[in-house]
Amino acid sequence: MKIIVCIKQVPEVAEVKIDPKTNTLIREGVPSIVNPFDEIAVEEAVRIKEKQGGEVTVITMGPPQARQALMRCLAMGADKGILLTDRAFAGSDTWATSHTLAQAIQKMEYDLILCGTRAIDGDTAQVGPELAENLGITPITYVKKVEIDEERKRVTVHRETEEGYEVIECRLPALLTAIKGLNEPRIPALREIMLAKKKEIKEFTLADIGGDPQSYGLKGSFTEVVRIFTPKQREGGVIIREEEPAASAKKLVQLLLEEPIIKSLRGR
Repeated sequence: MKIIVCIKQVPEVAEVKIDPKTNTLIREGVPSIVNPFDEIAVEEAVRIKEKQGGEVTVITMGPPQARQALMRCLAMGADKGILLTDRAFAGSDTWATSHTLAQAIQKMEYDLILCGTRAIDGDTAQVGPELAENLGITPITYVKKVEIDEERKRVTVHRETEEGYEVIECRLPALLTAIKGLNEPRIPALREIMLAKKKEIKEFTLADIGGDPQSYGLKGSFTEVVRIFTPKQREGGVIIREEEPAASAKKLVQLLLEEPIIKSLRGR
């Protein structure tokens, strides 16, 4: 079975900083990690390979330093890495990102594609379904359990919903997006980290994957990030400490009556 896993290198959320002048993320000096949901997808792909045999290829789009994220996935047990890196890809929104990934993946053989359900920096959960649309295959999102029937070329998944979960069966190839709870990603041992350095990572540019240059990066994006800002920190609330419950209630009512919105309603 040939499995492709799409991953993204993201900034460590605890270290995220925003440039107050440009309203953009400061990436220099900020440690990067593999998106946690993508690590779950990699782990599931490796488990399927260990159980049923096959090959796992990990692919990402990003600057040259995104090789570090691919190396982490290779150490987890993936077999190959592909880095899509080109200035032309810069500024991509989710649609342009999915288009770029699709252009590369459609040249490859695959039975199953796995993605993290969302990235912790963008939090849109759009790239997986959009990639499936570009490739013309079935997407199943929010997957918490995977069962592969390789002989019948079918996959059965448990999909989490707000009301519970659904059990869905579909033909392969398909694209699944992984959620927390599907598995617990392994921590690579030193031996696996050293072996990962011997595994192949190919780099592809726009010239390699082809297509209309206007469909990539900012030119191919339908949305634009106008501003990023840090939410205003909430001020501490008021704590009422009266000995008697009735006194506390009276104090609370007095405070509420002083609120601007209450004042405006009373004035009507």
